[in-house]
Amino acid sequence: MKSLKMASAFIGIIVGAGFASGQEILQYFTSFGIMGIFAAFISTVMFAYLGMSLTRLGSRMQKTSHKDVIYGISGKVLGTIVDYIIIFTLFGVGVVMVAGAGSIFTQQFDLPAALGSTVMIVLVILTIMLNVDKVIGIIGSITPFLVLTVVILAVYSLSTMDSSFSVLDPIAKEQLKAVPNWFLSALNYASFNIAVGASMAIVMGSTEKDEKVAARGGLLGGLGLGALIILSHLAIFAKIDEVGGSEMPMLQIANDISPLMGWFMSIILFGMIFNTAVGMVYAFSARFIQSGTPKFKIFVIIVGVVSYVLSFLGFTELVNMFYPVVGYLGFFLVAALIWTDIRNSGKPVGVSNSLNSN
Repeated sequence: MKSLKMASAFIGIIVGAGFASGQEILQYFTSFGIMGIFAAFISTVMFAYLGMSLTRLGSRMQKTSHKDVIYGISGKVLGTIVDYIIIFTLFGVGVVMVAGAGSIFTQQFDLPAALGSTVMIVLVILTIMLNVDKVIGIIGSITPFLVLTVVILAVYSLSTMDSSFSVLDPIAKEQLKAVPNWFLSALNYASFNIAVGASMAIVMGSTEKDEKVAARGGLLGGLGLGALIILSHLAIFAKIDEVGGSEMPMLQIANDISPLMGWFMSIILFGMIFNTAVGMVYAFSARFIQSGTPKFKIFVIIVGVVSYVLSFLGFTELVNMFYPVVGYLGFFLVAALIWTDIRNSGKPVGVSNSLNSN
C-alpha cells in the first residue's frame, strides 16, 4: 500500500502541463509516428529504473533535501553540476506550470490567463504550508483520475480512428519535434523528467525507512508513467490528422467526445499542473531552507511571487525553450545515478557508507 501511494505521487509530480495536455507526447513521441512507440518503451524502462534508484536513495540517506544526496552520490565536482541543474529545473518547471494554468483558463473557459495563474500560485503556496506527508497525499490522490481519463481517451481514439497508423505516419512526422532523432528523443524525455522529479522523489523516499518499499514505489511509479506515455501517444497518433495543430491535443480529444468530458479533462489537467507546481516549489525551497520553519514559509511565498511574474512569458514559449535543454543537462544526473548503482551493486540493503563518505 505504501509503495502504491509513493508510485501515485511519483507520477503526479512528473505529469504536469506538458504531459497531461499531450503537447510533450506530441513533440517527443507522436512526431516520430510508428517509431514513437519504440521511443515510448525506451523511456518507460528508464523511468522505472531511475525512479527506483531515486526513491531508494532517499530512503537510504534519510535527507529532506536533494542537496546532501546528490553530493553524496556524485562527489564535489559532479555534485555541484547536478545540484545546479536540479535547482534550475525546479524553478523553471514551476514557472512553466503556473503559465500552463493560465493557458487552461484561456483555452477552455475563455477567462484571462492571469486569473488561472493567480489561482494556481495561491493554491500552491497554501498547500506547501502543510507538512510533507500531506503534500505527498494530495499529489497522489489526483493521479488515479488522470489514469482513468487517459485510458478513456485512448480507447475512444483507437476505436474511432478513420485511418491506419501507416497512413497517419507521414502526417505525424510533419509535427514539431523537440529533439530531431527518435532514440535521442526517448533518452532526452526521460532525462528531463527525472531532473524534474528527482528532488521530490528523494524527499518521498526519505519518508519511508524500508528501502525495498521505497524502491518498489519508484519502480511502480516509473512503469505507470510509461504506460501513460504509451496510451497518450496512441490516442494522439490515432487522431493526429485532427489534433496535430492543437496546443493541448488531449484536451481537444476530450472535447470531441463531449463538452462535459472536455470540462472534466480541464479539471484533471489543472490538478496535474497543480501537482507538479507544488512539487517543484516545495523541493526548490527545501533545497535552501529547512522545511517547516517560519523562514521556509516566507521563502515559499517569495518563490511563488517570482514564479507568478515570470509565468507571463507564455506557456508554449517556455516549454519550447526550456524542456529539451534540461533534458540534455539531465544526462549528468542519470550518469550519477547509474554510477551509484554500479558502486553499490554488491552491497546489502541498508549499507551506505560509500554514499556518506564523499
